[in-house]
Amino acid sequence: MAKKRVPTRANRAPQSVRDGEVPVVGAREPCPCGSGRRYKACHGRAAAQAVTELVQRPFEGLPAEGDWVALRELVPAATAPLTLREALPSDVPSVTLATVLPMAWPALRRDDGSVLLGLQNDTSSGDISRDLADTLRRALTAEPGAPVQSRRAPADGPRLQDLLDPEGAFEPVVHAGFEFWVPDADNASAEVTASLERANAAAIPTTRLTGVDAAYWCEAAEKNHLRWVMPHGEERLLDALARLHAAGTSGLGEGTRLVGSFRAHGLTVPVWDLPSGTGADDIEKPAAEFAERLAAALAAEAPLSADERRARGGLTNRQVTLS
Repeated sequence: MAKKRVPTRANRAPQSVRDGEVPVVGAREPCPCGSGRRYKACHGRAAAQAVTELVQRPFEGLPAEGDWVALRELVPAATAPLTLREALPSDVPSVTLATVLPMAWPALRRDDGSVLLGLQNDTSSGDISRDLADTLRRALTAEPGAPVQSRRAPADGPRLQDLLDPEGAFEPVVHAGFEFWVPDADNASAEVTASLERANAAAIPTTRLTGVDAAYWCEAAEKNHLRWVMPHGEERLLDALARLHAAGTSGLGEGTRLVGSFRAHGLTVPVWDLPSGTGADDIEKPAAEFAERLAAALAAEAPLSADERRARGGLTNRQVTLS
């Protein structure tokens, strides 16, 4: 007769911790749930899976998804007020998204209690939205005047889509520099001042168009560019761009040229070269007219012609992936 197996500390079922949540610890440390196993072999499995699984569209479902992608990948200096689903703590007057913060801090709780959340930071998991939500929650309770440090977000933690008001407006303001970091630059620390000077020196002049969504003009050394984050499915969008390109109507006016596109966070971003003298105001009307041509091309259902297929192949060959 086989002996009755007595459960050991190592193979007992995990026990609930007091507050119902299992804290995140080092992979080789004992799991806080009390199972006796290492964290990586117990509750850390879900966290490890979250680290390796990439969320292709982390900003999907947020208002103005294209602008979130642009501020993450394209725009040097910008801010946007954020509206949360729940009321802010009484000592937090506002929450503002910022492209970059001093010393690449993930977030900053200012002396007046307001919160700045940095968008262009390295993240520890495959879900940028979850990492940002974790940083935001910690910033709301941080000490005034203190930055919030990075950490690995809990795998079962909320995402930005859970924290932000889905009906709240998302209206980015593009800045010429990073002076928004500090209310009084003259009294900033030497470390912040040095970081501010480096950031301002590297910033590329950028303007958000007002007549179309998520399109950003930028000034480069030899020629200017328009980079336009579009919400359409990639295959459908490439077909539409190919139709316009083959017809000679993919440009934005004289001397402009659609040169390709790139992928960023699940969306496609067509890029146009513009003459160096073409400013953001000059491209507003051509961009609005292009949007009308694109809408018609997106609605077309006929198979691509031979010329359109060649145009599509050229656009695909010039496509790169940023994230």
